[in-house]
Amino acid sequence: MTHALGLAARAQAEGEVPVGAVLVDAQGEPIAEGWNRPILAHDPTAHAEILTLRAACQRLENYRLPRDTTLYVTLEPCPMCAGAMVHARVGRLVFAAPDPRSGSAGSVYQLLQSPHLNHRCEVHSGLLEAEAAGQLRDFFRARRAKPSAPQ
Repeated sequence: MTHALGLAARAQAEGEVPVGAVLVDAQGEPIAEGWNRPILAHDPTAHAEILTLRAACQRLENYRLPRDTTLYVTLEPCPMCAGAMVHARVGRLVFAAPDPRSGSAGSVYQLLQSPHLNHRCEVHSGLLEAEAAGQLRDFFRARRAKPSAPQ
């Protein structure tokens, strides 16, 4: 999760919402990583989780991931990212901060363990939560304090 926080800082340095993600194998070795890039990429799907899953699937040459993979993310995944995790067959999610607006791992929705879907993902939350929440809070505080461009 510490590495994911560093990736979130990279997103923030690029002007993106600070979210980072790292996918590891059963031995804890990194497979792929990503950070938020929807603004720079002009792509609403360029969330940290999606970019990480894409990179992992390319590296492993398979659209399905081994079931013993763990995705570490600094913010609880949204519905789009949770859906991608189900389709990719991620085995376990560990997220830091909950997302009370669109969290899909238990805060608002429960997509990752839904009995209606064909795959369930083990979910753990709260690892380095204070650090991730602080990073997000500081980012949005600074963004709100910045004067907006004249119209």
